[in-house]
Amino acid sequence: MLKINFHKKLFFISKRILNSFQFLFLLFIILFLISSPVQASIFNGAPEVVDKLNSAFEKIEEWMLILATPAAAVAIAVGVFMKKFSFGDEERIRIAKKLIRGSLFSYGFILILDLVLSAIQTLLA
Repeated sequence: MLKINFHKKLFFISKRILNSFQFLFLLFIILFLISSPVQASIFNGAPEVVDKLNSAFEKIEEWMLILATPAAAVAIAVGVFMKKFSFGDEERIRIAKKLIRGSLFSYGFILILDLVLSAIQTLLA
């Protein structure tokens, strides 16, 4: 009985962790899309505003990369430990694989977006 309750609690906690990481990565992706220098072309009449926006978005982009790396590492570590301590439970193994795969794809997507944004920035400059 104790073992079943422990697994139910661990399953609930792992679902909450998975949902929170998905929310964080979605937030990072949205911020990357907003931080494109193309969006700042609306304010052509005020170059000071454009410079401030570009510098602010560059700082946001740097901080997103700084925060995304440990977040992805923690998500992968949680998935590995979930898989290691699943004790043969197929559902737990499936959830752990899904967590690892999702965090790797999300981090890779963030890195690709950073590459694309820097390429666009060099083409526009």
